Amino acid sequence: MEFGAQEILVIIAGILLALYYWSTSTYSHWKRLGIPGPKPTPLVGNLGPFFFGKISLNELLDELYNKWKNEPFFGIYNARTPALMITDPDLVRNILIKDFNIFPGRGIHVNKEDPLAEHLVSIDGHKWKVLRTKLTPIFTTGKLKLMVDLMLECVQHFEKYLKNHVGIGGVVDCREVAAKFTTDVIGSCAFGINMNALDREDSQFRTIGRKMFETSYYKMLKRLIREFAPRFSKLIGITGMPKTSADFFINTIRETMEFRESKNFVRHDLVDILRDIKKNQREIDFEITENLLAAQAMVFFAAGFETSSTTISFALYELAIAPEIQEKLRFEIIDTLKRHNGQLSYDIVNEMKYLHMVIQETLRKDSPAGLLRRKSIQPYELPGTNITLPAGTIVQIPVYSFHHDERYYPSPETFDPERFNENEKRHPMVHLPFGDGPKNCIGARFALYQSKLGLISVLKNFRVSPSKSTQVPYKIDSTAVILAAVGGIHLQFDPLN
Repeated sequence: MEFGAQEILVIIAGILLALYYWSTSTYSHWKRLGIPGPKPTPLVGNLGPFFFGKISLNELLDELYNKWKNEPFFGIYNARTPALMITDPDLVRNILIKDFNIFPGRGIHVNKEDPLAEHLVSIDGHKWKVLRTKLTPIFTTGKLKLMVDLMLECVQHFEKYLKNHVGIGGVVDCREVAAKFTTDVIGSCAFGINMNALDREDSQFRTIGRKMFETSYYKMLKRLIREFAPRFSKLIGITGMPKTSADFFINTIRETMEFRESKNFVRHDLVDILRDIKKNQREIDFEITENLLAAQAMVFFAAGFETSSTTISFALYELAIAPEIQEKLRFEIIDTLKRHNGQLSYDIVNEMKYLHMVIQETLRKDSPAGLLRRKSIQPYELPGTNITLPAGTIVQIPVYSFHHDERYYPSPETFDPERFNENEKRHPMVHLPFGDGPKNCIGARFALYQSKLGLISVLKNFRVSPSKSTQVPYKIDSTAVILAAVGGIHLQFDPLN
């Protein structure tokens, strides 16, 4: 059958009309509930500038937040999906902690055909609760003290690497060297594996880690399709990780577990916890598959190296453009080391109060993750209103916006560690770099010590300053999952001795 030009135009018009109707069919949701918010645009909702690569998601949501922050909440549309933005810290506390039973999950679509999709960050409900309980013992204070001792071996390699590569002075790609350091740390502490990221440019773990977080508009588009059109994503075979990378994790965890089993070798780390889960399958009322175990290892690896390397590199950036703060921190580090004969330990790191303040201020101003998300599983009456949210409502907590709100942090674009001295008091829900409540970051304390040791390694040996390629202020990469600066962070490292 042949179609003439007129028929073709009618068909195209019909398709466009159907697409328009489909994309806007949800846009009366917030109005029906009596919740204010900005007017959406067909297809893209309120995220148009982000979808078209003009601005990062954090910056776009911050613009909306600043227009509506005098309301306790407002409604937006992620494409065609309604999402409630929370601007009231008390309501944030209710959602994350008090009413966690109503908002127990992040609402992440899990594609069962993706072998590593069911990890601690993505799953909800009973399976999450069981795995979280099983994995939590890795991060007790006693285990952390042992981990810090293992981290110190990586610190020695890191310092040697920097001295060999910087020489008498040079420009360093802070994100890359920090990622190599944290890759080796997570390998040693969680997997008992020497990942060789510092010693070898072709380290497979570092190569895969780089691919996981490399930025491009194409990768961002794939993430958006998985997020906003999960059925279509499944239909066209989009997965969270390439098959070769997924197979690498699955094979590595299997081989490591089998080796330890054959040698009766115990290290009390993540791999041993996974071995224990597998051995005690009969105590668990769902199937413990090889893929499920590997998925937990994968997310620990990804979260363990990337967020901390981001924190280290942005802390160095902030210290490079605020030399007086850098010198104050260096004095504390060197003075503390002198008092302990140059030795470091879990307790000695805890003595460095200003270091803790610097890390906390970095996590405020340059937080790796700028948005928290929860999804309700039953109707929820918003406190102090007669508005009831239906079950399945997505709520979003704009961490970036809270961290940059002048009501809580005067002159928010100024890097000021004194905001986190012991005398400063503020609402606990306006500083959320690791989230809060039962679903907070399980490895938060591990990340803090890893980041602190990375900074100590650099600052006791080098003075950092902006290089010719350092952009001040930096521009946020609009395609990045985790906070990243366009062009990276390249700083001048000059040896102190």
